[in-house]
Amino acid sequence: MSSIVKTKLKSARDLLGKKNFAGAKDAVLQALQYEADNYNANVFLGLASLELGEFSEGEQAYKRATELNPDQLLAWQGLAQFYERTEDWEKYADVLRRLVDIHAKSNDAVKCAETLQKYIELQRERGTPTQLVDALYLLLPDSALYHTLSNLPPPDSTNPTSTTTFLVQTAIYNSLIVIEELISILEGDEANYTQKEFEKRRTRLNAGSADQIRKEIGREVWGKSRLPSLYNQVLDHPNTDDILRRQTDSKLLRYKHQYMISLPASGETMKKKEEVIKEIEGLISGAVLLHIPDELAWRLFLESRNVENIDGYDYTLLQEFMSLFPSHRLSSLLNGYFIYMQIPISDDAEGTVIEDTDVGYGMIMEAFTSIPTSLIAARIVSEVHLLESDYENAIQVAENGLRSLAKHEQENGKNLLNVRLGFQAILATSLVHLYPPKHHHRALQLIDEILTVSPQNIAGILGKGYILESGNKWEEAAVHFAKVLELLGDGDDKGLRAKEEYAWCISRGGDIQGGIDSIENVLQILNDLEGRDHDRARCHWRLGKCLWDLGSEKTILGYQNFITSLKCDPNYAPAFTSLGIYYSEYASPPDLPRASKCFQKAFELDSREADAAHRLAKGFADDQEWDLVEVVAQRTIDGEGGLDGGLQQVEENVIRKYLPTNTWAWKALGVVNLMNRNYMPAINCLQVALRAEPEDSIIWLRLGEAYFKSGRHSAALKALERSQELHDGNDWICSYFTAEVYRQTGQYEDAIKQLEIALASKPAELNVLYALAQTYLDLGRAQLSDGFAARAESSFVEAIRRSLRAIIDSTGFRAVIWKTVADALYSLSTRDTFCDDVAIESVLVDVKSLLGSPSSRIADIIAYQSRDHSYQHTIETLEVAIATYDHRIDLGSSEKVALGSAWFDFSVALRCLAQRLPDGDRKTKVKGQASEAVIEAIRASPTNDTYWVALGDLHFVDKPKVAQHAYIKALEIDSKNAGTWTNLGLLFYHHNDFELANETFYRAQSADPDCTLAWFGQALVAITSGHTSGATSILEHAVTLANIVPEVDFHYASRVFARRKESGKNQAYSSTTEALLPVFFVMHRYVKSRPNDPTALHLHALVRESLGQLELGIGLMNRAIAMLEASYEQTEDVEIEQQFTIAHANIGRLKLSLNDYEGALGSFENSLGLLPEENDETTMMLKVQGQLGSGIAHLKMGNLESALESLEAALSSAANHSVVRGEVTVMLAQTLWALGTLESKDQAKTLLLTCISTDPENLIAINTLAAMGILTDDDSLIDAALSEILALPVDRKLELDPQRNVDRLLIQHSLGQNDAKKALGVAQRAVFADPGRLETRNQMATLLFQTRQLDLIIPVLSGPFTENLLQNETSLKLRAVAEALSIDTKTDPRRAVQIAQKNIMIRPSDMDNWRILTIANASIN
Repeated sequence: MSSIVKTKLKSARDLLGKKNFAGAKDAVLQALQYEADNYNANVFLGLASLELGEFSEGEQAYKRATELNPDQLLAWQGLAQFYERTEDWEKYADVLRRLVDIHAKSNDAVKCAETLQKYIELQRERGTPTQLVDALYLLLPDSALYHTLSNLPPPDSTNPTSTTTFLVQTAIYNSLIVIEELISILEGDEANYTQKEFEKRRTRLNAGSADQIRKEIGREVWGKSRLPSLYNQVLDHPNTDDILRRQTDSKLLRYKHQYMISLPASGETMKKKEEVIKEIEGLISGAVLLHIPDELAWRLFLESRNVENIDGYDYTLLQEFMSLFPSHRLSSLLNGYFIYMQIPISDDAEGTVIEDTDVGYGMIMEAFTSIPTSLIAARIVSEVHLLESDYENAIQVAENGLRSLAKHEQENGKNLLNVRLGFQAILATSLVHLYPPKHHHRALQLIDEILTVSPQNIAGILGKGYILESGNKWEEAAVHFAKVLELLGDGDDKGLRAKEEYAWCISRGGDIQGGIDSIENVLQILNDLEGRDHDRARCHWRLGKCLWDLGSEKTILGYQNFITSLKCDPNYAPAFTSLGIYYSEYASPPDLPRASKCFQKAFELDSREADAAHRLAKGFADDQEWDLVEVVAQRTIDGEGGLDGGLQQVEENVIRKYLPTNTWAWKALGVVNLMNRNYMPAINCLQVALRAEPEDSIIWLRLGEAYFKSGRHSAALKALERSQELHDGNDWICSYFTAEVYRQTGQYEDAIKQLEIALASKPAELNVLYALAQTYLDLGRAQLSDGFAARAESSFVEAIRRSLRAIIDSTGFRAVIWKTVADALYSLSTRDTFCDDVAIESVLVDVKSLLGSPSSRIADIIAYQSRDHSYQHTIETLEVAIATYDHRIDLGSSEKVALGSAWFDFSVALRCLAQRLPDGDRKTKVKGQASEAVIEAIRASPTNDTYWVALGDLHFVDKPKVAQHAYIKALEIDSKNAGTWTNLGLLFYHHNDFELANETFYRAQSADPDCTLAWFGQALVAITSGHTSGATSILEHAVTLANIVPEVDFHYASRVFARRKESGKNQAYSSTTEALLPVFFVMHRYVKSRPNDPTALHLHALVRESLGQLELGIGLMNRAIAMLEASYEQTEDVEIEQQFTIAHANIGRLKLSLNDYEGALGSFENSLGLLPEENDETTMMLKVQGQLGSGIAHLKMGNLESALESLEAALSSAANHSVVRGEVTVMLAQTLWALGTLESKDQAKTLLLTCISTDPENLIAINTLAAMGILTDDDSLIDAALSEILALPVDRKLELDPQRNVDRLLIQHSLGQNDAKKALGVAQRAVFADPGRLETRNQMATLLFQTRQLDLIIPVLSGPFTENLLQNETSLKLRAVAEALSIDTKTDPRRAVQIAQKNIMIRPSDMDNWRILTIANASIN
């Protein structure tokens, strides 16, 4: 070191001492310029910078100093001071840790301890638990610092402030304190980490169960934890007292146990698991050996005992567990078991056994609810249930025990084969005796597994013997019982029971005498034993059965044994059954009442007495006691375990799991449920019965019936088909039910075939005849709905014939059959004409012959007896239907529902008759009788809403309050009936309450959106409110609904047709075809349903006229005229006469269109001749139409003068009607022009000029006058004609001339003058005025063709298309030709071909389209 550096450092030290840190820093910096690696200079620089607040420079200086000399303390101490002042605690801790090592290296124990104390305290205040643990570990003996720190003197507890290292001294001389603190910190830290990690992982996808997550986290934590080592240090420490040692032992056991459970018993962790298991076993054995009260250790010790029986657990150990842990639930359970089994609870209590075993049973059951997963608890409880013959609970507990055992073996890595055998033995025994033989298959699998492991297992051998005995395999069963007897002898209870079963088996196997001898031997032993009354009763019963098998001479001895059996045990049910059989079959004479009592007693004592139950059920069935049959069958089913075999399991296919033991009970219960209309229970019962007897045709038949009545028609057909197969196809009942299924599903033809088959077997069977008649009736209704009138008529006739045959052949159920006759007649009466009058007449004669004279109710309103036999009129058919309904009422019924139905049908038929009759006394009487009938129907069945609706309909017009009350009453019964709401709405509408009507129609639509009448009612309200457009839309929707109402069809058609007529030549209705096609289809449907409605025929004819179907229109009009004429002859109604006149006028117009001028002239003359003298507007219009039509007909026939006379007469008739007068004036002018003379032409011009002056906006007159000017080249006349309309605004002009006739006229005039440019100008103005009109654009494109301006055609035609197919077709033609002839090189010639092909698809019959395609193809070439 140079003298300059020394001088500068000395100066810096002095300045630092004087706190002149800036001067000191300058001096140090000057020194560092000469010697940059000077240790002291860097230390001084660090201190000066720190004091000046230059922390970064100061830290760098200290770090350079530590790098220059890492073992020097001065820089490290400065750096520690620096970090402490800047509160950089992490770096401060690192520096303190380095200082501790430096002091230890220099063997300075005091400095090392002082610094370590600072370090530990810093980590305690600022560090994490892991950092604090690492710091505290420095105090333990295995620390590198321990050698240095052990040089400290022992601590003086009386004067802890005597040294600065008291805490370290205390830890060095008693490390137990540090270890306990470490354990506390690590336990808390691991618990917190585990919980936080669990919360984090449980939200992950595919995270697994909570137990899996905890085990996974536990393996990570417990596998590398330092706690086990610390626990062992506590156990090994000399300062550990007994209490702490036991607590630590317990902690270590639980820690190892949870770690062991988390380790899988396979793979790489298996070896580690085995090591942990050995450690745990050592801990457990130590705790048990030293009698330490560690509950977990004792419980694991007991649970891991591999013993087959409870005796193997060593009662001494169990007693010690109870004494160590008296409050534990397992102790309570063990205490209850000792009481139940009469075992002394302790050695001191020997001989003082509590007698009440029920107390012990209660203690066991109560304690088990708290420890259901304990193996020893499960074994005890399952054994107790078995001893109590509670097999169901024994099975449940044993199964749960096996699951707990599997989990225990997996977690503890130890197989407990004997424990498994014990559980399996209890489970198998319980399955054998629970509703045998339901569970024998499963029990046999378990027994085979038991005997494979333990061939001499008594429970297994006995169980297999019982199974074989139940299957009547007597010899094999006897072998197994003999083996048990050989192993145990008859001194053991199980051995004695095996001896008895052996005797019973050999007696059943044929050695009856040997069986009797063995049973008597068993009885001798039982007689010497107390409390074996039930066993003695069983032996005496078996002895009696054996004696019966020896022959009739031993019957009395058998009877005596049955009596003795009941003396031994009065509640032994089989003995009562045998006694009942004796009294009914062997006693002379048979004592059936006593036998029945015996059977009842047997069944009352034991529902498994199937023989007694079967005999009881047959007796009750013979007496028609079906409720008692149901009780007996249900109890028998319960006695055999029901559907689930006695195990309360929720399984979807439980019906298929167990075969029934008593098939007859399931069959009987199914039939009873079927009779009681409990169809689903009936189906279940019959399905179970079928599993046992799949070839029983009766069960299949009843199952098919149950399916049918429950609405499952497909299944019913399959079941009935199977029944028919088993019956070789000759079961008429099966055919009958099959037909019923077909009828319910609307397959009436198939139903009729089946009923005919049944009728062939049973020709006089009333049910089949009635069903056949009803099926024909349903078929007729379906055919009538589909529009097949002739077929429907034939079906109705057949229904009547079948019904009459049933009435003649049988006297029963006549009221029901007469209803079918009446319904068929009523359905026939809805037709206007008949297809087969002879057949109708025949059935009517037959019906009337059976009915006789009308009753007093209808004598004055029905008189079919006195009428002639002109049955082409359907009103006679309706009258016979009314008489039939009346006869049904006379037949009467004990059921009010049937009586109400009869009155209701009667009222409906009367109301229908009233609607067809003209006004008069008879109609009044019919309506009155209809009202009385519907009131009678309501009295008989006041809760039937249909009857109330009928009452409302009857009084709809004349008694609105009554009608309203009736409808509301019906809605109270059924508030969701859309038809009732509609009727109520129509009532409100009819009586002008439109707002309420609209709300009611909304309610009807809510109840049924497809209710056609509800939409129709809403349309009527809309029309009344002035919303005609909306009304038409509603009607359009209504006619598309599935429920067709003819009146709605007619109303829609008439409105649309009238609107089209009123709109005239409005553009929206310019396409007649498109506007009237829906009307055409709707009217066609209406006319099919109402072929005799002249108004509909008239309207349909007008629609066909508008569509160009003139010949068909004339045919319809002729039919309407004929009907109107016939109706007028009967009624002479003025309105009908007017309709007749209008029809003649319209048919005249149709004939005129077909060039039938003479026919048209005749029709017009007929129309004019029928007009009244009153000159109202309608008469005036008809007169003008007739005169105008006559004038046109005369004109076409060449009778010009006659034509003029007719037209002048029309002009005179229309004098007061400007519009009509204008039309007639134009026609008269055209006729005058047609005369050809100058005078007549001048007269025509004068007429038109006068008309135009009177009506300047009469477009027809203007166009006609302009045409005359064009024909005579009179420009002044053209200007005079068109000046007014051309001067109008564009909107008004378009309104007056929607078809653009003026523009067309001007264009033709210009072309006629060879002025194409002027014509094009007119067309251009027309396009500018209405650019969206395709017709004007087509017109302009045509003119451009004529002027050879091809390039302008495509832009003109590029506008939007319309819905008018004809205009679109014209536009496509022009477009195709324009594309083909275009001289524009950018135009794709293939485009023209595509357009031409499209036009051909639209109208392939048009030759122009093919020519255009030829031009387009030529343009490509």
